[in-house]
Amino acid sequence: MTDRRRSPEPWFVLTGDTLFVGSVGRPDLPGKARENAGQLYDSMHRRLLTLPPELELFPGHFAGSACGAGMSGKPSSTIAAEKHWNVQLSQSREDFIEDLIDVPEKPAEMAGIMAVNQGRSGAA
Repeated sequence: MTDRRRSPEPWFVLTGDTLFVGSVGRPDLPGKARENAGQLYDSMHRRLLTLPPELELFPGHFAGSACGAGMSGKPSSTIAAEKHWNVQLSQSREDFIEDLIDVPEKPAEMAGIMAVNQGRSGAA
């Protein structure tokens, strides 16, 4: 996000379910966990981690959410802090994928949540 009254440079990014404080998103929720984990790795390393280090990041969730494991309770971070402290971001692509496909069961209400998010009825 940019606020041109402050600066022409962006000052924060909304990372949604991709990058959390201390963790990354679950690739298995929409299915195809291995393929999605590879795409997640590529997106992180080709896009998010190339952003300026001082850029603030605001994820879609923090500790207590079923959308990731090991998330911090902090609601925000910076690209630099995540590069330094988020262990998953320093893994090789292969290790990252293997780490991410070993996740707990999907929440029982996941099908209904996805249906609502896709504009369909909440009935699974």
